[in-house]
Amino acid sequence: MTLLPVLLAGGSGTRLWPLSREQFPKQFLPLLNQHSLLQNTARRAAALPSAVAPLAICGEPHRFIVAEQLRDAGIRGATALLEPEGRNTAPAAACAAHWAQQKYGADTILFLMAADHEIPDQAAFAAAVTTAMAAAQAGHIVTFGIEPTRPETGFGYIKTGAPLADGPGAHHIAAFVEKPPLERAKAFLAEGGYFWNGGMFMFRADVFLAELQRLEPEIDEVCAAALSRGRHDLDFVWLEREAFTRVKNESIDYAVMERTDKAALVPLNAGWDDIGSWEFLATLPERDARGNVAHGDVLVEDSDNSLVHASSRLVTLLGTQNLVVVETVDAVLIAARDRLQDVKKIVGKLKAQGRTEAQSRPRVYRPWGWYETVALSDGFQVKRIMVKPGEKLSLQMHHHRAEHWVVVQGMARVTNGDKVFLLAEDESTYIPVGHTHRLENPGRLPLEIIEVQSGRYLGEDDIVRFEDIYGRTPPPVQ
Repeated sequence: MTLLPVLLAGGSGTRLWPLSREQFPKQFLPLLNQHSLLQNTARRAAALPSAVAPLAICGEPHRFIVAEQLRDAGIRGATALLEPEGRNTAPAAACAAHWAQQKYGADTILFLMAADHEIPDQAAFAAAVTTAMAAAQAGHIVTFGIEPTRPETGFGYIKTGAPLADGPGAHHIAAFVEKPPLERAKAFLAEGGYFWNGGMFMFRADVFLAELQRLEPEIDEVCAAALSRGRHDLDFVWLEREAFTRVKNESIDYAVMERTDKAALVPLNAGWDDIGSWEFLATLPERDARGNVAHGDVLVEDSDNSLVHASSRLVTLLGTQNLVVVETVDAVLIAARDRLQDVKKIVGKLKAQGRTEAQSRPRVYRPWGWYETVALSDGFQVKRIMVKPGEKLSLQMHHHRAEHWVVVQGMARVTNGDKVFLLAEDESTYIPVGHTHRLENPGRLPLEIIEVQSGRYLGEDDIVRFEDIYGRTPPPVQ
């Protein structure tokens, strides 16, 4: 029996701004330990019996982040299925099921897992998965019901029904319930038999596709076309843009689960939580006697029930109650704890104003390493650039800016016009406007340089690529 973990790694994580940004959202951040949320999810899946290398579903701009993080987590053989645009979980599940059917066969069991969940009890998780696999093998489409620990109003609920006759430990579903008001959520806990909808699903590829063809034939048809017309590139599968952008934006709950007679529920009591907003900090055990939770360089005095996350500098609180303070190098969020669901409104305003703080952090990750802006003003920009061992930037040129490179760590191989040469630490080179150039790291240690740009236009779109080992030129043919 083949179990294919499907890691849903799309989404922008706006409620965790300013740490989560559109170009580097929450699933790629190490919010709970030294691993990112995606890496934790992949490692959890890899430990399951019968699991093969995962299929990660993400947006095209995040493909190299996903590939690198999975490699760093020790996950070998993973494939990334690239969506031209986000279209919710039903199209993602459809594309994954078609891909799995072609790769492993119609009876492949898919396990859809959001990449931003926390499940600390691996043994309980594995036991629930074993139960779900038996039900899925018998032809059911399984969702995992999270045993509630509090009257949560931010999750949907599932009311459990009678036990399955052909799936020990699993149940029929009596009803799906939308996110309830607080009093109704309290009543669910008192009554029992209600579970949080955890957004994890397990099914055989052929069973799911048959139900999708019956209930939402257009989603199935368009997703099949997007996959068949797409292309393979390295470990990436590019869905064809024209087809995929026509598919309905629909969740798997609405498209299938709430309409099929094959739905089943497996209870999960493994410490699950959805890291959807900064309120998740309140669930961490490292709190002081007055209910404050702090991460980073934080000093709290005479304050209660406040959550503080400092990234780059000292943050102090004095005489506050029920606040959330999140500090990054370029933005600070201060919010009342009962307003955290509205952080996305701030992000919306930033986008409307064209502010870069909604899109990216000062450190921008690339497949070869990263860069961060140290100083920016009219006519010049200073960047710190790190290139990983064995990696290299594209062969490129700029129409509007010249660049000075100074090596501060490691060894650089530089292409500058028709010359190729090595630069050691404390050595530099000047690249005039219009010169073809490339930066490479031929060594075994990270290469760091300081780049000083000068010119009348310094935007990142002033790059003409001639050659690139990461497939960024020419643009993908769809």
